[in-house]
Amino acid sequence: MKVALVHDYLKEYGGAERVLKTLSKMYPEAPIYTAFLVKGSTAEKEFRNKEIYESWLAPLLKIWKLYSPLRFLTPLVWRSFDLSEYDLVITSCSWYITRGFKVGPKTKVIAYCHTPPRWLYGYETSVGFTKYWPVKVYSAIVGHFMRMYDFASAQKVDYWIANSKNVQDRIKKFYRRDSVVIYPPVDVEKIIKVTSNKKQVTRNKNQYFLMVSRLVGAKGLEEAAKSFRNQSKYKLKIVGEAHGFSEVEKRLKRLSGGNVELLGRVNDKEIYKLYAGARGFIALARDEDFGMTVVEAQAAGTPVIAFNGGGFRESVIEGKTGILIEDTDKKTLEKALNKFEGIKWDKKILQKNALRFSKEKFISKIKRFIQNIEKN
Repeated sequence: MKVALVHDYLKEYGGAERVLKTLSKMYPEAPIYTAFLVKGSTAEKEFRNKEIYESWLAPLLKIWKLYSPLRFLTPLVWRSFDLSEYDLVITSCSWYITRGFKVGPKTKVIAYCHTPPRWLYGYETSVGFTKYWPVKVYSAIVGHFMRMYDFASAQKVDYWIANSKNVQDRIKKFYRRDSVVIYPPVDVEKIIKVTSNKKQVTRNKNQYFLMVSRLVGAKGLEEAAKSFRNQSKYKLKIVGEAHGFSEVEKRLKRLSGGNVELLGRVNDKEIYKLYAGARGFIALARDEDFGMTVVEAQAAGTPVIAFNGGGFRESVIEGKTGILIEDTDKKTLEKALNKFEGIKWDKKILQKNALRFSKEKFISKIKRFIQNIEKN
C-alpha cells in the first residue's frame, strides 16, 4: 500500500508534530506534504531524514511570517498537491485546514484532526489578533469564505479520527461528520522508565510547580505567574519558547524572577527530570484540544492542577491524578494549592492513568483502524 502523509506546516515541534513523527515511523517510506518548512527550525531537525514536499506558495508564506495573514491562500496550497498515485493519504490537520488536495478514485483519505481551525470558529487562539479592529474586520470577511472551504473539503475525507472527545464534538458540530477517538501518542513508557531512576529524581523534595507550554496566549501562563509571584512556599518553573507574534514572553519576563523562573526550551531528557522532580504540574488553558503535557506529568508520577475544560477533563481524574479548577484567578489557584497539599497522591495510580494514552496504544489503534479500512 502506497501511503502519503500531509501536515499543516513544519515550523515547530509540538504535539501535532509528535503525532506526525509517530505516523512517519509507522510508514517510513511515506513522503510528507506540507504548506511550508522553515529551515533551521526544530521541526526541520526532527524530520531531517524524511522526504518532504512544500507547496509552490512556500517562499511567499515564509516571508515576514506571512503564513498567518495569508491564510486565505490555503485552498491554493492544498489544491496544488496531486496525491492521486497514493492508496492512502493520512492528513494531520488543524490550523491550516490541510485538506482539498487532488486524490485518485481509489485513494482513501484519513483525517487525524487535532482540532478544526480555532481561528475560524470563535475559539480563543494563542495570539489573539482579533482584539485589533482591522484584523477583526479582515477575519470576518476572510473567515466566511474559509469556513465554506473548510466544510466542503471536510466532506471529501473518507474517515475522521479525533484526538479527543472534545475535538470529536467539534468535528460533529462544524463538519457534521462522525469520527473515532484515538488519543495522541505520549511516550508514557519511556517517561516511566526514565523517572524510575531514584538517583536522577528527588521526588517530593522540590518545592516547585511546573508548566510546559509554548509562550503564547490562551494558556494561562500569566495568571499562574502572577499567582506564584508572591508565593511564600512554592516556586513556578515554566518550560517553553515564544511562538509567532505573541507578546506573552515579554510580559512573562517582567513577572519572572524570585519565585517565577523561565527555562526556555529544554530537551526531552531534562524535561522528564523536571516533571518527576516537580511537586505538581499546572495547566490552565481554558479549552485545550487535548493536552499531552498533562499526561506526560502523570507518567512521571506528578499530579496535576488543570482548568476544568477541554481535553483535561478526559485525562485528569479528579482527586486521583489531579484537581480540576473552575477559574484561573489567583484566589482559585491558592485554594487549589491548599487542596492539593491535603491529598495523598499515589504514583501508581497516576502512571496507570497515563498508560491509557501511550504511544503503543496509539500505534495499535491506528493499525487496527487502517486494517479495518483495507478489509472493507
